[in-house]
Amino acid sequence: MAEAEEFPEEVNSPQPPPFLEVVCESYGKKCRFAAGTKAGFAVSLINRKLGIGAPLALHIEAVKEGEEPISFGPDAVIVSYGNGWKLQTVTEANFPGIGNLQGVQGVSTQIPNIKNFDGSHPTKRASKPGISFLYIAKIVIAFILMFVLAGIFMLALDNLPTLILFINSLV
Repeated sequence: MAEAEEFPEEVNSPQPPPFLEVVCESYGKKCRFAAGTKAGFAVSLINRKLGIGAPLALHIEAVKEGEEPISFGPDAVIVSYGNGWKLQTVTEANFPGIGNLQGVQGVSTQIPNIKNFDGSHPTKRASKPGISFLYIAKIVIAFILMFVLAGIFMLALDNLPTLILFINSLV
């Protein structure tokens, strides 16, 4: 009863709260998201908050005792299904090995450059450049072809006056 006195609007109001709470399995805390948030964005924010070595969230699902879980895809809007249902993340720890497969990796939604939840600026992750031997070989071949074509056009332009004189002498 103390809870009803403390939050009278939530108990008596038929409207759901303006936010949704998702229980993060990786670190055991609840994350709040505005109504209408897409699941892919929520998963990417949750994964940014994780510490080093914590299993990544793969997707969000709604679970209820005795019911089949409802999984939210990356473009699905997160919704609450009412009493008894809770939203939680599914992590790599729940399904070991899934994160290593190419077709079933976690959601990779690009997040605009925003500040971290603690107010600091986000850390930039440097990606490894994908320069290989094949890439360098293609560039070298492109340069060789450019110089060969330039040489052919130069010879053609140098010999153009003699070609015109030869055609005029035949006519």
